[in-house]
Amino acid sequence: MSVQFGIWNFESQPPAPDYVEKVRVALAPYGPDSNEGYSMGGVQILYRAFHTTKESHREVQPHICASGAVLTWDGHLENRSELISEFRDSLACDSTDVAIVAAAYDRWGAHCFARFIGDWAFCVWNADPRFLILAKDPIGTHHLFYSFDKRQITWSSILDPLVRLAGKTFALNEEYIAGWFSMFPAVHLTPCVGIHSVPPSSSVLLRPGKHAVSKYWDFDPEKNIRYRTDAEYEEHFRTVFATAVQRKLQSDRPVLAELSGGRDSSSIVCMADTIVARGAADTPRLDTISYYDDSEPNWNERPYFTKVEEKRGRTGYHVNVGAQDPDRGAASQPLRESSSGRFVPTPGYDGRSSLQVKACLISQGNRVVLSGIGGDETMGGVPTPVPELENLLARAQFGAIAHQLKVWALEKRKPWFHLFGEAARGFFPPALVGVPKSMRPAPWLQSSFVKRHWAALTGYPSRTKLFGPLPSFQENVSTLDALRRQLARTALPFEPRFEKRYPYLDRDLLEFMFAIPREQLVRPTQRRSLMRRALVGIVPDEILNRKTKAFVARSPMVSISNDWAHYAEMTHNMLSSSLGIVDSDRISVALRKVRRGEEVPIITLRRTLFLEDWLKDLRALGFINLDTALKPKLRWQASIQG
Repeated sequence: MSVQFGIWNFESQPPAPDYVEKVRVALAPYGPDSNEGYSMGGVQILYRAFHTTKESHREVQPHICASGAVLTWDGHLENRSELISEFRDSLACDSTDVAIVAAAYDRWGAHCFARFIGDWAFCVWNADPRFLILAKDPIGTHHLFYSFDKRQITWSSILDPLVRLAGKTFALNEEYIAGWFSMFPAVHLTPCVGIHSVPPSSSVLLRPGKHAVSKYWDFDPEKNIRYRTDAEYEEHFRTVFATAVQRKLQSDRPVLAELSGGRDSSSIVCMADTIVARGAADTPRLDTISYYDDSEPNWNERPYFTKVEEKRGRTGYHVNVGAQDPDRGAASQPLRESSSGRFVPTPGYDGRSSLQVKACLISQGNRVVLSGIGGDETMGGVPTPVPELENLLARAQFGAIAHQLKVWALEKRKPWFHLFGEAARGFFPPALVGVPKSMRPAPWLQSSFVKRHWAALTGYPSRTKLFGPLPSFQENVSTLDALRRQLARTALPFEPRFEKRYPYLDRDLLEFMFAIPREQLVRPTQRRSLMRRALVGIVPDEILNRKTKAFVARSPMVSISNDWAHYAEMTHNMLSSSLGIVDSDRISVALRKVRRGEEVPIITLRRTLFLEDWLKDLRALGFINLDTALKPKLRWQASIQG
């Protein structure tokens, strides 16, 4: 994952040399392998490379296309052979990704984006006519931010230079903050009003006086895959899953896979071993890293990831998270530690790894890390009959509804009319039926803030449409959108630098999972039904048939109790309270409950504490004018009093 930056002054005024040097310094930790640039009139484009494939070492960026357009590309193509076959006269089998992308853009223009399979962010500047296009892959694994005014456009892979070097302060985006408390903010938002994020599967056209966002590709709701037997679905799944894993193994160095002992990460590792064994992987070796805490009664994965290590005949790198925060996996550093004056866009994580993870990556030479994120959501990890029942309701298949209600009622040990009610309520507006208890705003948020940002605080709920795409397809897309929001808030890692890849979010794998019948994914007696059936003999039975992993709640509660003095002091003068976000008295009550071992929404509580530290860091840096965040609150109160 390389980084790119650009600035385009409409009056052809070049940026000051000291400004450009400051940008280079900001980009340096994320792109240690090159320091290249392009300058022409009022356009300055910078590129810092982070090589992860053998072809990337030969890339020179910014790249000048045959048409004269200037292009930068951050990512890796996973359908290289297919695209090269379209340009046999000008490209070779070892052509670089940027050369392939440039040829595609020269031939198809913006229509080329839908043809790119992989993880990427793209920028192209055209001198005649003058316009800029920014685009991202359909899942949104790579970042690309931009801002514009009447004089210029600025864009970057990281927010830091857009904020720190803008020469002005920004207002805090309240909706971004509200989204942080739920399933993350909308993908186009950033913490700063006036700075935008390129949405996944979209391109942004920018020119003087014009700003247009267009979606270039989407999943097809009409695509259906139907077979006669379970065995055919299983064979097809093995094929697309193997391809998804193989694509993420593109690396000229050993790849590191996170191995938790759950079905998702274990399946990736076991399938990758199969691919490596048959010589079909680009990487020379697959390493694993696993986290454990022998003192945690509710969470210890050691017995399970050990089973995978026994199968592969190799022990991975083990990290004891007993003294760390297990919910943040890769052991990020809290923002209480110095961030060296950088702007950190994500509360709670600034991109730095723990000393243990850093030692693992450096000692093994890993630059690519495989993550199991998305497996639970796309493989049927939640054993709910609701999408299937909604499908039957939408198609008026009442006989099938009656049968499935009976079967699921016995399995879930619920009255059938409760299950029917859960399915039917999805077709009504959330304002009418409310939102599930688990999605309701935290009780310590101020009521005026909740009223202003109800949609963001509840995860942007929407009703299921009765007509059009099947409800299960709508649910799949909604779930993917939540994952996209999560990825959009993942800070780029550095110290050391590495690139995360997500096999379960492979475009072709998702298309397959969205197109098959819902009953293939989840059955009354078996969650992840298709995955578990298809991977027998590849993944150890102890993993495929294990119980659901427990959520870790004890460690955060112990941490709060052990550091009680800090948190008690924090609640006395909370910045988030003065900004109209948090009620300090009510969060004090919640913290005391945690100290007594009582149940509270622990994830939201931790996010609130991270937010408080983050806001104080922002105030100290001085790049965001937090006073403007008070104005919506005051306007709301004035309207109530009026």
